[in-house]
This record gives sequence, C-alpha cells and structure tokens, in this order.
Amino acid sequence: MPYSHAPSSTGAGPRGAEARADIRLVVTDMDGTLLDDAKNAPPALAEALRLLRERGVLFCPASGRQYATLAREFEGVADGMVFIAENGTYVVRDGVELSSDTLRPGVAAAIARAAREAAAGGADVGAVVCGKSAAYVERADEPFLAEVRKYYLSHRIVDDVTAVDDDIIKVALFTFGSAEHTVAPALAPFAGTHQVVVSGEHWVDVMNRTANKGAAVRRLQRELGVTPAQTMVFGDYLNDLEMLDAADWSFAMANAHPEVIRRARHRAPSNNDNGVLRTLARVLDLPLPL
Repeated sequence: MPYSHAPSSTGAGPRGAEARADIRLVVTDMDGTLLDDAKNAPPALAEALRLLRERGVLFCPASGRQYATLAREFEGVADGMVFIAENGTYVVRDGVELSSDTLRPGVAAAIARAAREAAAGGADVGAVVCGKSAAYVERADEPFLAEVRKYYLSHRIVDDVTAVDDDIIKVALFTFGSAEHTVAPALAPFAGTHQVVVSGEHWVDVMNRTANKGAAVRRLQRELGVTPAQTMVFGDYLNDLEMLDAADWSFAMANAHPEVIRRARHRAPSNNDNGVLRTLARVLDLPLPL
C-alpha cells in the first residue's frame, strides 16, 4: 500500500503515491459521505464522473437508499454506472438487476410487528418494508413521510405492511430518537438470523445475513476482474464496515462513526468538506475545480 495504514486527517499519502495508484473501481456511500449534511451532491461531481469514465474507472454509489432514489440522484450521468442499493440487497446496472437478496416470506411481517410493538411501548418509530417495486409504509403522518421521501422515491402508504405482495429485500425502521440505543435493541430477536445494522443516526436496517454492501462489492469485483488493491471505498456509518474490508483503499470520512474510523485504512476530509472528490482528485490526480 502506498499509504500508511494509520489514518491521516486529510487522506494525503507520501509523494508519488498517486502515480502508483491503479484504481479501477470507486465505491462510495451517499449520506454522510458523498453528500453534505444538506443532502447536496458536490458541484464538481458530474465533471469527476466524466473524468473517471475517460480513465476506465467505474463509479458505484452504495447506499441504504432505494434504487429509484439513487437513479434520480444521478439522472443524466448514470449510463454504465452500477448502483448498490438497499445496503447491498439490490444491485442494478443500466436498469437491469445484477443481483438481489430477498427475505424469506414472513420475515418482513415479523419485523414490522416488532416495530409496532416498539411503537406501542413508546418509541417514535415506523417500519419501511422495502420491495423491488416500491417501499411500503403504514404510518402516514407528515413528519415520518418527510423522512421516508428522502431515501425512498417510490413509496406507497398501505393499510397493513405485513400483507404486501412484492419481493422484499429489506425492512428499514426509522425513529426520531437514537436508532442505535432505542430501536436496535428491540430487534435483538432477529440478530441471530439476520443482519441488524444501524445505518444512520435514526435508521436501522434488517436484511439477510448474506446481504451487506461488502458482499455486493466483492461480487462486483469478481464480475469485473477488479482486485481490492484496485478498489477505493468511502464510508461513514456502520452499514459501510463490510465494504471497507473489500478495498485496500478504504477511507473513513472525518465525520464517520468511531468504529468506521477504526476499521478503515485511511481518513478522508468530512462530507461537508467535499471529502470524496478531494481524495479522488489527490489520489488519481484529477483536475477538478474544487
């Protein structure tokens, strides 16, 4: 590795490190990583994507967000791009599914019922049952729906989320409190059989144990013939841990969860300081207007 394994505050490495970097795949989380706290993409993103494409580098957003939401975010520049959506449970390229990891029938309903029980016990929480076609919610108050819209462009309000007819790939729970300390413990009964991951300050996702961003990245590496040494990954929260392990060039944002900072090999500037593009510009010598 050209960079030291000890994280740096800027992502900078020894002189000449950039010239030795043979990067073929760039994978980045969205919220708290590529996007700033106001959910805005970097102004130079389109130019960065153009330069990466010219160099044969595949850019891949990897998010807990829904595929439809990611496709809208990159509308007009998404040709050939791979989207790792729903925390790795649904992977799409040019509108074609590459892989998915669906929950067994009945599992989503059991998780939704656990959310109802937590709400009955006083938690301000609601379930989002994530299918391939849409996300489904039964909680219809505007503050909750406003949060759902940020991540699930295609969503439907239904009377009973336990009766949804769709291929379910994930169940996400949103709470207005601390997801890590209030909702995640309520999902402990599922932890032995499924992935229960805190994906943000207010979100917990439940998926198959085989599903995570890292598993999706490794499948993509195999399909493309790309090695971990040719892969650069950026993340900030606990649902990014496995994909950091899939890349030699793994970067924790300066604003990342402490466990992410410990797990990553390097440090990037914060999401509010355009950390992803600044690091790409430095490592790959991209002439970006930053």
